[in-house]
Amino acid sequence: MAEKSPAADVEAGLLAHLNSTGDVPDSRSFASSLGVSHLELEGVIKSLSAFRIVDSTDIIKETWVLTDEAKGYAARGSPEAQLVAAIPPEGASKDALKAKLGDAFDVGMKAAARNKWIGFEKGNKDLVLRKVENVRDEMQEQLKKLEKGEVVPDKVIDDLKRRKLITKEKSIWYSLKKGPEFVVKRKTLATDVTTEHLRSGDWKDLEFKDYNYGAQGQPIAKGYVQPLMEVREAIENIFIMMGFTEMPTNKFVESSFWNFDALFQPQQHPARDSHDTFFLKAPAATRQLPEDYLEKVKQVHQSGGYGSKGYGYDWKRDEAEKNLLRTHTTAVSTRMLYKLAQEKPFAPKRYYSIDRVFRNEAVDRTHLAEFHQIEGLICDYGLTLGDLIGVLEDFFSSLGMSKLRFKPAYNPYTEPSMEIFSYHDGLKKWVEVGNSGMFRPEMLLPMGLPEGVNVIAWGLSLERPTMILYGIDNIRDLFGPKVDFNLIKSNPLCRLGI
Repeated sequence: MAEKSPAADVEAGLLAHLNSTGDVPDSRSFASSLGVSHLELEGVIKSLSAFRIVDSTDIIKETWVLTDEAKGYAARGSPEAQLVAAIPPEGASKDALKAKLGDAFDVGMKAAARNKWIGFEKGNKDLVLRKVENVRDEMQEQLKKLEKGEVVPDKVIDDLKRRKLITKEKSIWYSLKKGPEFVVKRKTLATDVTTEHLRSGDWKDLEFKDYNYGAQGQPIAKGYVQPLMEVREAIENIFIMMGFTEMPTNKFVESSFWNFDALFQPQQHPARDSHDTFFLKAPAATRQLPEDYLEKVKQVHQSGGYGSKGYGYDWKRDEAEKNLLRTHTTAVSTRMLYKLAQEKPFAPKRYYSIDRVFRNEAVDRTHLAEFHQIEGLICDYGLTLGDLIGVLEDFFSSLGMSKLRFKPAYNPYTEPSMEIFSYHDGLKKWVEVGNSGMFRPEMLLPMGLPEGVNVIAWGLSLERPTMILYGIDNIRDLFGPKVDFNLIKSNPLCRLGI
């Protein structure tokens, strides 16, 4: 094969050939005659076609090609034929055959048994015997035919596809003829006027390339808003519009006291089990707890108070001191309510928070072990369940989620309690999006809040509403390592409340 020519020589050779013969039936053969790769010739063809110097017609052919595994079988024989050839007249053990054939053993055993080429000694399934003297290796024959480009029956193709021995490959080449702007040698069009052109004055004789006013400019490098962050910002704006103040949520690690005990959640509750909560090994416990308040919490758990009988068990401080990754941002709400109770005189407050929480849960389409929780609460005199429902309807309608249902539920720290459901058009079903309720007196009064002050509160994940608003049916497509960045780039702006 001759040494490869530069692109200019390839172009000159192609134009000279078209000038003398008028066409090139097969660009592959022509590339071989020039001693260049078809890829190199293809670049020249596309350049000439763009200026209508040549007309090209695509010739597309799909062919079956052998995988590396199949090429080995074409050379050495199919696994089943290799297996039969390896068995001596007296038979051979499976271990001996596996050592000889390697990866081909398992496939060969199944295929040879299916063809009834082998059998086993009675009472000894480990000894493999030949049942035929000679075999015709049809697979090897068919693979060799495909290697040569010959046609084989569809049934053989189906069998080879099933065994993953062949793949379909698309080949593209061209037939060429003179174009309407054909020239034997094209001029090199100038794209810019340089300093040298101006000095020499040859710019007067230059022929310039036309401007393409329809060409796209370079894409602008810019960032894209992750759907979760976009919905988070919109929800924060809703809270602010409704007069809420953000709570500090900078503590991922929390004590069991603030996460569970202060919420009147008993120490035997299943949520406090390691199957549901991530406990820390180091530091395993906290010693910084308000002693007066801790004693009141202990008392209400053990023997009740404030109109409650309590749980009637032996409350353990060691259990309350255990550190964990917070399971809900209600731990933050508890701290803020305790702080509010110490401020005199009492002033009504509206608080919200949006941050990460952690649960030891199995990951599926709608659950993650790490997710974002939205929490809102209102603390004031005389609040009722009707106030809570009204606030929830206002809040979720601002999110564009007008299809709501409320279902009675149980929470250790709220009474009454309600689960919140919204209809997901993508999943075609009602999806739980949050929980709500009124904090119990056993939680509020030990803090020091005045009699008659009630707290209505609700919590929901950030991921569920985002999935509903964006029509995403798998939470792993929204948050985590499997997020498709093209999805983020191409997603339209999410307009809440429309």
